[in-house]
Amino acid sequence: MSLETAIILAHGAGQGMDSPFMSYFHTELQKRGFHCVKFNFEYMDEKRRVPDPQPKLQARYRAVIEDVLKQHRLKRLIIGGKSMGGRVASYVVADFPEVSGLIFLGYPLHPPGKQDQLRDPHLYGLPVPMLFISGTKDAFAEKALLERVVRKIGANATLNWIEGGDHSLKTRRGDTQSLATALDAIVRWIEGI
Repeated sequence: MSLETAIILAHGAGQGMDSPFMSYFHTELQKRGFHCVKFNFEYMDEKRRVPDPQPKLQARYRAVIEDVLKQHRLKRLIIGGKSMGGRVASYVVADFPEVSGLIFLGYPLHPPGKQDQLRDPHLYGLPVPMLFISGTKDAFAEKALLERVVRKIGANATLNWIEGGDHSLKTRRGDTQSLATALDAIVRWIEGI
């Protein structure tokens, strides 16, 4: 694949862009020929533990997208991220007609143990294909609830389960095969959109 496709992946709430999880996807997607961009939200750069409010997170993500679009001539731009990073991407995607798709690495559908507080209404009107990669044991996305959301989104949504995976897609065995499985699913999905 040429560098015609750029992928911006944002980190989750607890770890920044240089975490092993983010570094794995950044490095491996680069090896597959994609131009990958990672960044830190401001609170992470400032070494604060609590994420910024959504408007500030979204402003930062928008600035990164604008910067990538200015610097590169792209055939396709895919955005997304891990947990909170993917959620922020889903709030800004409609502002950029240049974006071809959204990747969610563990979408935080609800707070753990609070399945009645779903974070899904905005997903149904999004204009791009979406890839959800989720662990079957993710405390932030109860399996039946996420399946229902994906069915309701319809043809625009693809769901890949990591059997036994948690919110970071890790299985109890602690092997890295789950991340490789997720990586293969991303590459297949991008080739199909």
